[in-house]
Amino acid sequence: MRKKEVRSWMMYDFANSAFATTMMAAVLPVFYYDVAAKNIDQSLATSYWGYSQSIAVLIVAFLAPILGAIADYSNSKKTFLRFFAYMGMIASVLMAFVGEGGYLFASILLIFGTIGFSGSNVFYDAFLPEIAKGEAMDPISARGYAFGYIGGGLLLLVNLMMILNPSWFFLPNTLVATQLSFASVGVWWFIFSIPMFKNVHEVEHSQPKLSGSYVTIGFKRLRTTFRELNHYKQLLLFLVAFWLFNDGISTIIKMATIYGRDIGIGANDLIAALLITQFVGIPFAFLFGYLAKKIRPKRALMLALWIYVGIVLLGYFMTTATHFYLLAIMVGFVQGGAQALSRSIFGSMVPDHRHAEFYGFYGISAKFSAIFGPFLFAFVGQVTGSSRLGIVSLVVFFLAGIYLLSKVNIEKGKEQAKVVMVNEGVDM
Repeated sequence: MRKKEVRSWMMYDFANSAFATTMMAAVLPVFYYDVAAKNIDQSLATSYWGYSQSIAVLIVAFLAPILGAIADYSNSKKTFLRFFAYMGMIASVLMAFVGEGGYLFASILLIFGTIGFSGSNVFYDAFLPEIAKGEAMDPISARGYAFGYIGGGLLLLVNLMMILNPSWFFLPNTLVATQLSFASVGVWWFIFSIPMFKNVHEVEHSQPKLSGSYVTIGFKRLRTTFRELNHYKQLLLFLVAFWLFNDGISTIIKMATIYGRDIGIGANDLIAALLITQFVGIPFAFLFGYLAKKIRPKRALMLALWIYVGIVLLGYFMTTATHFYLLAIMVGFVQGGAQALSRSIFGSMVPDHRHAEFYGFYGISAKFSAIFGPFLFAFVGQVTGSSRLGIVSLVVFFLAGIYLLSKVNIEKGKEQAKVVMVNEGVDM
């Protein structure tokens, strides 16, 4: 394991997490609603934001496995990573030029930015099994998430200070400060991606000769991935478990702020809680990397999921801002650990010569699985007239995911991947 490569790989999470916090979670949604869509009906503003998110997610979901297969065959993961990262950076900088009534331009930039962010993560994740082997993957994956919490949290903190106190930064008003915060995401993302681009080197794997264009090859490999999943029974079982509990996690991330507002918690408290989650998540992402060594990765992941069950149940009884702060701290305990361990467990059962292809499939799984949780939350809330029942309904995803995860044999999954590689004549 080369420490310089590992540190450089983790710095990319530090870099691009600024997009997740400032653009996707905290600043841009409020700006879109209050400024970009100022001249249209408020309900339409919310709908247009939702449509923009959906379009971006669908595009990424369909592109990810195809691009992953192409990148594996052409040994060009870093090329694709650069392309999508630059797309996200440029979209973030251009968002600084959106003003009042510019919701259409903002939606287009949001779509391109989200495609850049999510698309680059497919190839970033696919580098994990190349820079770390065996048991080293769990702590390194966890440290990557911890670096992401640090980077995303630091820039969000600076941006919120700039928006709340523009005069401190010699800016004329809050609007200019907000626009400048969008540009800062692109600049931050670029600067801290340089170590990844410079120091992480792709491992070239010999591939069977295939005819046709890269697009044709990509579709063939995607079809092969679906067809051959029965050779990776433990990996498939883990994927189904992941689809379930990831849906619950994604819904909590997406709906927590709306749920908090619905039960009367103030906007400033919600933003402060988001920052708390970011910074609490830093040490606990490291802790779960440590726990993976001590009690094994699956047990550590199951511990995180049981804590999520407690979060959902406690969320039902939440009434005050203090309660929301406590739940934000609990989410910080487990969010990074659960995501990091899921990524590394999956990577440990993937054949070495098909990382990008399988991580593309992992990415599309995460995107499509994240559709049902928000729908269930909204449907239960609408039918019952209570968002509290909507939030507690998410316990179904966690309990089902925990049950299936308990049936996964990771060591057997690793052996199944090795058998496939031997059968395909790949050097190990």
